[in-house]
Amino acid sequence: MSGSNSSDPAAVLERSSAHPLGLTVHNLPAAGDAVRQFEGDRHARWKLLALLLVCVAPVAASYFTYYVVRPEGRRNFGMLINPQKPMPALATTDLQGHTGTLTDLRHQWLLVSVAPAACPKDCQQRLYLQRQLRESLGKEKDRVDWVWLVTDGAAIPEPLHDGIAAAEVRRVDKAALSAWLAPQTGHALEEHLYVVDPMGNWMMRFPPNMDAPAAAHAKRDIDRLLRASESWDTPGRPEQP
Repeated sequence: MSGSNSSDPAAVLERSSAHPLGLTVHNLPAAGDAVRQFEGDRHARWKLLALLLVCVAPVAASYFTYYVVRPEGRRNFGMLINPQKPMPALATTDLQGHTGTLTDLRHQWLLVSVAPAACPKDCQQRLYLQRQLRESLGKEKDRVDWVWLVTDGAAIPEPLHDGIAAAEVRRVDKAALSAWLAPQTGHALEEHLYVVDPMGNWMMRFPPNMDAPAAAHAKRDIDRLLRASESWDTPGRPEQP
């Protein structure tokens, strides 16, 4: 029968063994080119990683220094807030009636007090300590703003106006503010001074009702924060477009 040999399994196997199946690969790069391409990709990845490290290293190093690498026996006077609490974009009004948001105050270290506009004697004491703490920083004071957050719409007493001329004064809703800042248990929001970093994170709270001797301990904490952040923090805020 015609073609009977082609259908014989034995004959097919014999021809297979005589002519083994071969594979042809086209356009395979030379080994040297492949190695060079691999090395180039690896170098590019290392360059990208190095760029990222350059960007984040100063901030990471300053916080590592302050929070982790501490000399034995050193204690903070203020309480560190962990985790830090980012500043909310609460509506604010300044003393000239200009509106804005709380986040407008970022890009500076902030020393914050909270009180109603009437500002009784203990409030006036905190405003005085804020001003003195900032002035005591010398050339570093331009990196710190002292902030008074006023929690009502009442008029500020006229005798206070000259004393707070250098302060950042903003009216803000107290209930909304209380969702961000918090006092020590058993104390009121108005009894503390609060520290906010240039990125807008509330990160420290000083003990309630500080007096002048206690403020000296608070200054040491602020000095440490400024030293730890000097590689990436500069005075002033970026200009608004």
